[in-house]
Amino acid sequence: MIDDAINELAPLVGVTAACTAVGRPRATHYRWHRKSPLPVRPDRVPTPQPRALEEVERKEVLRVLHEPDHVDEAPATVYAKLLDEGVYLASTSTMYRILDAEGEVSERRRQATHPPRVKPELVAGGPNAVWSWDITKLLGPAKWTYYYLYVIIDIYSRYTPGWMLAHVERAHLAERLLADTIRTQGVNRGELTIHADRGASMASKPVALLLSDLGVTKTHSRPHVSNDNPYSEAQFKTLKYRPEFPTRFGSIEDARSFTQRFFTWYNDEHRHSGIGYHTPANVHYGRAEAIQKQRAAVLDAAYQTHPERFVRKPPTPPPLPQVAWINKPEEETPTQ
Repeated sequence: MIDDAINELAPLVGVTAACTAVGRPRATHYRWHRKSPLPVRPDRVPTPQPRALEEVERKEVLRVLHEPDHVDEAPATVYAKLLDEGVYLASTSTMYRILDAEGEVSERRRQATHPPRVKPELVAGGPNAVWSWDITKLLGPAKWTYYYLYVIIDIYSRYTPGWMLAHVERAHLAERLLADTIRTQGVNRGELTIHADRGASMASKPVALLLSDLGVTKTHSRPHVSNDNPYSEAQFKTLKYRPEFPTRFGSIEDARSFTQRFFTWYNDEHRHSGIGYHTPANVHYGRAEAIQKQRAAVLDAAYQTHPERFVRKPPTPPPLPQVAWINKPEEETPTQ
């Protein structure tokens, strides 16, 4: 048999030469060899650790650790006290191993537990339904010099109804900005929800009392979850990625002049992809629908002139937003 021949030759010339001599590929030999049942290995008998404590010594260590004088102390403390008394039973790590084997190693102090934060789920079906606000730092002329930019954004229209630049971050400044913006926009009680992260000004008591007095609902992001405030974060990125955005501002007047130009551009000129490439001001003040009809008429005329250039379907303008979400709930898949 070929297998017998290979087994006889392999110890003399090696497996490769044996397979070549009988004309069998080495891979085939190994594959068939692996299919054969492996010999049953005997159970391994653990070798006793020569440095291990004897059972009597282990019980003595456990007895000492259970004594009233030591039962509430850490093994390291017990170890040190025994040394002071001229006694050595075992190392600190050995004491821990003995306690662990008895299930007596655990955290004994009371640990603070915090319930999971509720994920905010907000939806806006039109302007002045949900606002998001935040504060970002702008670098001043010298190191450790900052200017604080307070910004409110409407998540449906992406319009910025209010902003303010200040030397400091203070709750009373945020309170004033929110109150002025709510009054300017003519928001009625019970119509508006304002979302923010958990910064000091956002979660301050003056701001909370103001919003309560104005009949405005407030929500906050979960701790360390930046995705809970995506509209403000995206707007700050647009601000700081503008080509003319400087590394530092020479003065607060310089920073205020830049932000004034930015928000004028952002509200009245910027075609935002999230709102069908309309400007935030047109969506916020209801002018986008007329512009949408005008765009559709232009595209329809282009289609009538050259229908062959539109292979799949007649062109349509990007759709206007229907709703805007912060953390849209996932749709549950129906079970069969």
